[in-house]
Amino acid sequence: MGLSLRKIRLRLVWLLVLPFLWFAAPTPRLLAVGAAVSLLGLALRAWAAGYIHKDMELATRGPYAHVRNPLYVGSLLVGVGVTIAGGQWIFAAGFVLFYVWIYGKSARAEAEVLERKFGQQYRDYAARVPLFLPQLLPARVPGAATARFAAARWWKNREYEALLGLLGGLLFLAAKMVWWP
Repeated sequence: MGLSLRKIRLRLVWLLVLPFLWFAAPTPRLLAVGAAVSLLGLALRAWAAGYIHKDMELATRGPYAHVRNPLYVGSLLVGVGVTIAGGQWIFAAGFVLFYVWIYGKSARAEAEVLERKFGQQYRDYAARVPLFLPQLLPARVPGAATARFAAARWWKNREYEALLGLLGGLLFLAAKMVWWP
């Protein structure tokens, strides 16, 4: 039984996380800038998680009207922010390379699954909404889902785990800055 791309992604990230935490050299300024970038990404992920009904309907409203993969864009911002906070630019470069490689594969695989599942509806959506670089104005998609943001959906999608993980990472970096300069 093979591992899904999601499981591979979550396991491989530890190849970057453990050395990153060991070699991190945060400063107050880098921690503040990195936290701001990460919080922006976390807000985008939260917004997206409050709209998506995984495996039930095609999400086309909220952030999904601007970009097809807002959770991935949010993850990129969270990761870039944390690596900025860590103060070792080699890890920021490593994260971006890792991200492009694994999330590129994930986005393509996800698009194929959505096209098989939702057919023409997904093709119409994909024709109007960019894969990764958000567009300023929301797309109007014929037959779009009518879902609105719901905090209960955010909770069901377990997005609180991203919040807790980010808080833990930033607290670790702050502690390292103070006690292990």
